[in-house]
Amino acid sequence: MKLASRANGTPDGELLVVSADGTRGIAAGPGLPNLREALERWGEAVPLLADLAAGVEMGTGEPLDPASLMAPLPRAWQWLDASAFKTHADLMQVAFGHDPIVQEKPLMYQGMSHRFYGPRDDVPFPDAQGGIDFEGEFAVVTDFVPMGTSAADAAGRIRLVLQVNDWSLRHLAVPEMKTGFGWVQAKPACSAAPFAVTPHALGDGWQDGRVCLDLQVDWNGARFGAANGREMTFGFHDLIAHAAATRDLAAGTIIGSGTVANRDYARVGSSCISERRAIEMIASGGAPVTGYMKPGDRVRMAAVDAHGAQPFGEIDQRVICAD
Repeated sequence: MKLASRANGTPDGELLVVSADGTRGIAAGPGLPNLREALERWGEAVPLLADLAAGVEMGTGEPLDPASLMAPLPRAWQWLDASAFKTHADLMQVAFGHDPIVQEKPLMYQGMSHRFYGPRDDVPFPDAQGGIDFEGEFAVVTDFVPMGTSAADAAGRIRLVLQVNDWSLRHLAVPEMKTGFGWVQAKPACSAAPFAVTPHALGDGWQDGRVCLDLQVDWNGARFGAANGREMTFGFHDLIAHAAATRDLAAGTIIGSGTVANRDYARVGSSCISERRAIEMIASGGAPVTGYMKPGDRVRMAAVDAHGAQPFGEIDQRVICAD
């Protein structure tokens, strides 16, 4: 099943059930006005959504206007982002010059959740001095998760899978890390691709709590990376269990994988600029060559399956100055 949210003048948008090829959609109706409410009533929502999904595959609904689509969850109760790719963590150690972090448990922080940019929104920043960086990653949306849920049980609490661009301001990140209190200014709102899909809809692209798809990233029209999500050190079920160790998780909680990265980065590239800068530092033994984004730059991200399809659709955005 594939779902989307269409702009309708409300903060959460209108819930749509979308065809598998992403070309047609039908409104879920007034009983399920938006995805946030559907997630809170998932048990009763699923039969209705499944009927609509069957119908839209038969040709009901209407052609989708990509420009009308918001993030699937334009706002969420909680956004928890992990760093579940060891290669990314190792490269960021070089980029930021910090000591290695032993990953006996998942690394995770709580970020801004009250807004997710839509897939085609221009993204404003105060200026280019903060070190504007994109971060391609995957995420899951949970059902209600009771405190103390095990990793084995957490797998059954995953309702939807997303593709996310976790925007970062790298020059602000290190000073905030050194305070020991976590990120605020370095982590503005994220963006999300237009479609949320059930794990089942990914087929072989969903294995062992991981999205095993290449995430193609283009910066200003040039391919930057195509790392695969299979190399997560911890699967999403592990991340959910970690987050729920001492708290309940509300239905509609979003948990991110962190930047998708592969050991074979020399061949597949990277999903963020800071990684490339670290690779350049390792290769030359000196300073990085690649700079960060500036106003007018564009980034495109799309996960691609074995058949060339894009189950989440595309993120295609431009950086602009806030003023």
